[in-house]
Amino acid sequence: MEISRAKPDLSKKVHDVPHKPGVYLMRDRFNRVIYVGKARDLRKRVGSYFMPSKMAVADLKTRAMLEAVWDFETHTVNSEAESVLLEGKLIKEYRPRYNVSFRDDKRFLLVKVDETEDWPRFRLARFKKDDGARYFGPYAHAGALRQTLNFMRKKFGVLTFGRGSPTERELKSSTYQVPMKLSEINAEIYRQRVAQACEFLEGHSREMIAELEKQMREHATKMDFEKAAELRNMLDDLRRTTRPTRRFTRGSIPTTIDPEADLRALGDALQLHSLPRVMECFDISNISTTHVVASMVCFRDGVPDKNCYRRYRIRTVEGQDDFASMAEVVRRRYSRILLEAHAANPDAAEFSQESAADAISRLASCHADYSEVPFRPGPKPKDPAALPFGTATGSLGSARDDTCFVRLPDLIIVDGGKGQLSSACKELQRLGLHELAIIGLAKEHEEIYRPGRALPLRLPEDSGALRLLQRIRDEAHRFANTYHQLLMKKRIGESILDDCPGVSQNRKNLLLREFGSVKRLRQASVEEIAATEGIGRKLAEDVHRFLQTH
Repeated sequence: MEISRAKPDLSKKVHDVPHKPGVYLMRDRFNRVIYVGKARDLRKRVGSYFMPSKMAVADLKTRAMLEAVWDFETHTVNSEAESVLLEGKLIKEYRPRYNVSFRDDKRFLLVKVDETEDWPRFRLARFKKDDGARYFGPYAHAGALRQTLNFMRKKFGVLTFGRGSPTERELKSSTYQVPMKLSEINAEIYRQRVAQACEFLEGHSREMIAELEKQMREHATKMDFEKAAELRNMLDDLRRTTRPTRRFTRGSIPTTIDPEADLRALGDALQLHSLPRVMECFDISNISTTHVVASMVCFRDGVPDKNCYRRYRIRTVEGQDDFASMAEVVRRRYSRILLEAHAANPDAAEFSQESAADAISRLASCHADYSEVPFRPGPKPKDPAALPFGTATGSLGSARDDTCFVRLPDLIIVDGGKGQLSSACKELQRLGLHELAIIGLAKEHEEIYRPGRALPLRLPEDSGALRLLQRIRDEAHRFANTYHQLLMKKRIGESILDDCPGVSQNRKNLLLREFGSVKRLRQASVEEIAATEGIGRKLAEDVHRFLQTH
């Protein structure tokens, strides 16, 4: 696609935008989505961006975004609630650089009711699981949803939150006494209440809303404006919750992503023998030397396969060394695969005693947990010697079951340039996996480095192959940073006592509660430490000795 050199005048295009609710996508000169927003009135919202006064009063982020906007598109929806849902879906899809909200894994609320329970309860959930329960939603307005659940408790007498049969407090509560007390009905009669509440959530609420509107007008006529306002707010919440709302699935989201086409483009660009159906991408996160971590994300058929994601704490590298860290994580990932495949089928031709011993020693050198990578089903292996570069992947057979194989990727991607790629290649060669296709993706200029090629490959900015590589690289970066942030948060609650042998989390809490701080604990004698409840004499001596030497 040819890139436009002159920035178009988008103020004229605004006149074609309808006065309807919906979402808008801002695109840069390379047609990449850089911002997603929602609006009750698309014409007014989008038009406001291109008013001459907007640039003068905009903050730095908005000004930078407006300078980068080369085009926009809009998508209308039926209601404001739908615009919120679609906005969240699109931000998760495109991960635009100028959006902050919805870029993490936060999800909208659902209402879950498990009708197999004796006393089904209406509970809030974030994820829809295949567990036989009924789910309603998602709901864009969490506050309105909670008010609706309060209304359902009073109107239908159904239980919300909690689990199991009604508690003694719930049996006595006046909230659940409509039309008769919970203590006076059995589980079968209660199920009729649940059925009525489910119909209400499905949108069969016209008569009930009409009755509330009638009550609101009556209170207003009697000058009871406080009660009328309360009913008005309740009606607004009920309408928001029970109004039929489209559920935006992946197929219904406006998108330019075509995973299959992107896979074919990537296979052609890298001249692979077959499509890279399974790709694994590695990224290192070393914001500080306290916790250096790595991530491995897997894309299957061009989309994330989150069941195969893995994360690692770097153990053998001192300080910040991306090359050595990349070598460690590649070594651990594929040593374990070789080791488990050899353990399952020690007589397989793919594994010599030397390669198996090398995999075992290299994996043991990292003190890794052997349970990290499970076996995955895959096609039977082909003859590696008969395949050209990038196709000796397939699967490694398992003796447990004729249909169980360890799946090696069709393409390995490392986040980085020549250094990271070279470190990863050396580890693969030592493990006898030199035929695996592997590339390095340098972020600064999006250059693709390949083994044995001096010059990097540069793909067009609008190439589907490059966009696919960017998606998997960005996902690996997000996953690594999420793990890094998790460890940093945990570190806040840690102390030097976490490294003291014999001191569990419970004993650590006892000691800190007794002495107030590690500094005071270090000044205490063995007898004072041993006097703490739950701390014996021997452990007190160990703690005292540890604190004096650390």
